[in-house]
Amino acid sequence: MTTLAADLYFSFRSPYSYLAVGRYRSLAEQYTVDIALRPVYPLAIRQPDFFERNHPNWLRYTFLDMARVAQFYGIPFGVPRPDPILQDIATRKIAAEQPYIHRITRLGQAAARRGHGLAFAHEAGQLIWGGAEGWHEGDHLAGAAERAGLDLAELDAEIAAEAGELDSEIAANQQALEDAGHWGVPTLVVDGEPFFGQDRIAMAQWRMEQKGLVER
Repeated sequence: MTTLAADLYFSFRSPYSYLAVGRYRSLAEQYTVDIALRPVYPLAIRQPDFFERNHPNWLRYTFLDMARVAQFYGIPFGVPRPDPILQDIATRKIAAEQPYIHRITRLGQAAARRGHGLAFAHEAGQLIWGGAEGWHEGDHLAGAAERAGLDLAELDAEIAAEAGELDSEIAANQQALEDAGHWGVPTLVVDGEPFFGQDRIAMAQWRMEQKGLVER
């Protein structure tokens, strides 16, 4: 039985990444594919003026749609408390200092180094986007790490000691995504073919079935 390999490009600030990651985790647990998490920094970090340049209706529609998708699939969903990115919603301006997104993205990359990235992203995503207030405080992330088979203290020590190396790996993830033909998240890449969006999971599975995907 051949096990396929795929890469999931993911941002902890992306609601659609969250709405996809649990379904990709289930797919990997049920079928013969290993999905490696490839965390990237969100557009707010890579292109801080992105939100200011967008159409005024873009943000309103996105909030409507992400809540609708969550309801359709029965996925717990709520506004992050706090938002992983500090941003003025009225002006859409991104703050210069970002205390949350760097830590959580580096934690995701440290988890990916250990082969537990997909599980960690799903568990942490359920805190951030599933309604946990103060997801960055207390035992929230420790519990998420434990449920993903990891130790948060070990991960935190690694990101403190190797922040630069982890950021280089995260930048390489972004470059690999662009080399595969896309720029946004969530994107699953299978044999160099990108599938962008939470609404492409069934199509990605269909393509993998053509390549031999079967139930485990």
